[in-house]
Amino acid sequence: MKKRESFTSRWGFILACIGSAVGMGNIWMFPTRVSLYGGGSFLIPYFIFVALISFTGVIGEMSFGRGTRSGPIDAFGLACESKGKRKAGETLGWIPVIGALAMAIGYTVVMGWIFRYMIGTFTGSTLAPEDIEGFGSRFGGMASSWGNNLWQLAALVICMFILMYGVGSGIEKANKIMMPVFFILFVILGIYVAFQPGAIDGYRYIFRVEPEVLAKPSTWIFALGQAFFSLSVAGNGTLIYGSYLPDSEDIPASAARVALFDTIAAMLAALVIIPAMATTGAQLDQGGPGLLFIYLPHLIKTMPGGRIIAIIFFVAVFLAGMTSLMNLYEAPIATVQEKTGLGRVPSCMIIAGIGIIVSLLIQGIVSDWMDVLSIYICPLGAGLAGIMFFWIFGKKYVEEQINKGREKPFTKYFYPICKYIYIPICFLVLILGIALGGIG
Repeated sequence: MKKRESFTSRWGFILACIGSAVGMGNIWMFPTRVSLYGGGSFLIPYFIFVALISFTGVIGEMSFGRGTRSGPIDAFGLACESKGKRKAGETLGWIPVIGALAMAIGYTVVMGWIFRYMIGTFTGSTLAPEDIEGFGSRFGGMASSWGNNLWQLAALVICMFILMYGVGSGIEKANKIMMPVFFILFVILGIYVAFQPGAIDGYRYIFRVEPEVLAKPSTWIFALGQAFFSLSVAGNGTLIYGSYLPDSEDIPASAARVALFDTIAAMLAALVIIPAMATTGAQLDQGGPGLLFIYLPHLIKTMPGGRIIAIIFFVAVFLAGMTSLMNLYEAPIATVQEKTGLGRVPSCMIIAGIGIIVSLLIQGIVSDWMDVLSIYICPLGAGLAGIMFFWIFGKKYVEEQINKGREKPFTKYFYPICKYIYIPICFLVLILGIALGGIG
């Protein structure tokens, strides 16, 4: 059997995982949630849930992947093999794989928008509209059926070009460049915004705590959703990256670093966007594409040095989005390799072909497409992976995998917390998402 690819360094793996976690949720959703749910009143439960999910789900999925040295289908199959149900396990393993591919296809559409806006900051077209209606009209035309074909194809080609080079020479090297540059650019933006008149009001808002808002169930529900989806637990991307890890890697320590830098990225976005909105007296009450492609460009245009700020901002957003897109496509590509025996390049070409066709067809419905995936498939995939690892493989196997590469055994509370708290949380996220129309 061909030797499985692997990451070549600890920080290469960590940066790849940070890249998979840092994405649009950090940039266009986290600042909005902080704004809508009382600043520090939202941050308190958010930090609690980040700590819980990184301590359980992130560590679990990394360890599950490394222990089985495979993607979700074979990992689920191996878990069920001891019960004589390998085929059933493999069948369930298709859920997170198809979910990753579908999410990647939807993300491809969004990356086409980002790529067009990024290039437009250099040519001047991104900030060309005169008023908010002009920005909205321009985005509406782009985000319609067949409205952005060439740009999203170009974004997909860039992603696949990197993935064709494999894990060490492609994913790892790209993340070693993209992630540090992303953080540097957002720090620059944060410093710039800090010197704008009125920014202090934004900082006060971010860090104030309102007891009545903190006591509301909705604050905790949406903090849970934000933490859950930000850390990318879905039974696919984190699991597949874990499968490329050597046994010498200390997974709990790596998971802690991923959670830390993902949280730093989210906080940087909030520290840029909320104070920037405060300089104009505007309230941040709308997240998602509207914030990124309508309201923020309109705001940036009014700021001193707006064109330079737009370039820095959209280059940073493009880097964050591309690292997430690579992670989403990796699980289906690895599945094609495992199930067909094809090499890396033809496997990438097969998945790219599917991505091209479907992403072009869903341009007009991509918002609904992504909602269905985030509400139903992602938490279901995470819950199934948790059941396979913690319930079916069992305590002895789990503790063996967790403690590989560690000098001291990990806490004895890990297994019961994962089994009896984390897995029910996955299905709670599923139920709440269905009931509320999405919490991520």
